[in-house]
Amino acid sequence: MTRGLEVDFTDPAFQADPHPTYAAWRRTGPVRRTRLPSGLSAWVVTRYDDARRALADPRLSKQSAFSVGSSEAANRAASPAAILSRHMLAADPPDHTRLRRLVSAAFTARRIESLRPRIEEITRDLLDAMEGQDQVDLIDAFAFPLPIQVICELLGVPPDDRDAFRDWSNVIVAGSQSGSRLEPAIRAMVGYILALIAERRATPGTDLLSGLIQVRDSADQLTESELSSMVFLLLIAGHETTVNLIGNGTYLLLRDRDQWERLRAEPSLLPTAIEEFLRYEGPVETSTFRVATEDLEIGGVTVRAGDPVVVMLLSANRDEARFPDADALRLDRTQNPHLAFGHGIHYCLGAPLARMEAQIAFTQLMARHPDLRLAIAAEDLRWRPGLLLRGLHDLPVSL
Repeated sequence: MTRGLEVDFTDPAFQADPHPTYAAWRRTGPVRRTRLPSGLSAWVVTRYDDARRALADPRLSKQSAFSVGSSEAANRAASPAAILSRHMLAADPPDHTRLRRLVSAAFTARRIESLRPRIEEITRDLLDAMEGQDQVDLIDAFAFPLPIQVICELLGVPPDDRDAFRDWSNVIVAGSQSGSRLEPAIRAMVGYILALIAERRATPGTDLLSGLIQVRDSADQLTESELSSMVFLLLIAGHETTVNLIGNGTYLLLRDRDQWERLRAEPSLLPTAIEEFLRYEGPVETSTFRVATEDLEIGGVTVRAGDPVVVMLLSANRDEARFPDADALRLDRTQNPHLAFGHGIHYCLGAPLARMEAQIAFTQLMARHPDLRLAIAAEDLRWRPGLLLRGLHDLPVSL
């Protein structure tokens, strides 16, 4: 068991720059046991090759603890947290295979591509609203409302409900660091989703939620709890990663003005630049945890059956053994098999949508505001709490 170099994941200094800690872990003990902010003691995997194998290893189970059949699970089966945990990200085959197939039937490539004109329109509207202001918080004015409006329109969530949803989402993704606010936020989210499903079942439309309900009501079905849990997953994952992708990418470009100017001068670099943002300061810091179903070896360390395992995606994507000049932001990096969207059967279903939103956002932002600059020093920016996601709390910019 490799310990040492313990870290307080809740320390603002760590949250501002976790990369030196991860680099030290990759050198001195790439698979180590540590205590997470939730209090859970888990193995963390920090090197790229180990991480990639772990993400695809069927012996590391994602199955929700609520479905293992224990008496505690049975007592908690109707809890709000349990209701939100029956999605494909918390399932193993064959359940995962079935859930992903059903969701993919509604979340098609054609449906995603059909959103392009609307995403371009939303982006223009948001930039229009920023006109005439000397300074804005780019997260609040642009990076958040763009993907949340897209996923809410995709699912048929009314515009007036989006601010409440944002508040619940921020609390839930911060997890145990939200303290006493966590359970009320989960309860509110569950109640909202159940009411939304009931409303959409009564008056179906052409949105994705109506499509998921139709899939559930057909011969091959999503159960009621699977449906509500899947809506939760799509709402959270459908916007959080893109908020952070846009926010982190803009921060990286403005922190080093030469990068901003280069991308403006060479817009053909944008696709590779987005992949480099995903690698260098990705929107998801860690995987959700897995549990070993049998004794196995990861990186030369024996992990016992029943042990939790967390893959540190942010660390794996800075592994010098896989990425030359890993600590440098290279907008023209073409060999970039990063793990920002995961790997294996749980690879992010919404990755194409996130990439499309980011390309549209950066294209229009740079064209409309070529002189965009940070309004405060980069080291004074605040990063959001929690270990799951990697994103800025706010991004004050001068227009």
